[in-house]
Amino acid sequence: MNNTQYQAILDEMRSQFDYDFMSLALVEPAEFNYVIKWKFASGNLNDGYKRILLKSGRGVPGIVFKTGKPLLIPYVPDFVGPENIFQYPIIKLEDLISLVAVPVWHDGRVAGILLGGYRDDRRVTVQSMQDLQKLVSGGLHDLNGKEMMPS
Repeated sequence: MNNTQYQAILDEMRSQFDYDFMSLALVEPAEFNYVIKWKFASGNLNDGYKRILLKSGRGVPGIVFKTGKPLLIPYVPDFVGPENIFQYPIIKLEDLISLVAVPVWHDGRVAGILLGGYRDDRRVTVQSMQDLQKLVSGGLHDLNGKEMMPS
């Protein structure tokens, strides 16, 4: 994995889609119990995202990894109450108000989660979710974008 290439891709996508924040979380292999870590970010407020470590089903990337489906949160306060915000550390650390996260596939498995979000009154939409899904369906650097085909 070439960090410079992933960083350049994220910077370009953030600019192209006009997000305040974009990040890529990668799934660690099975021997590490499929732990999910935010590895790359563009537009981040600080480097706190690097310390977030989640298991399948936890937080935004954990939900996307577990379901293999995108997660659209048009308005965070409607999705996450103040008492539960700490269960979604990327939202709290990056002060996100609206976000979308899509799975990034590699050889039939979710290998990463791409997240784009806003910190102001702009909202992600179904169209923005579809745009990100289309973008990653062709792969993302060395992640080939190939989903498992139904038998």
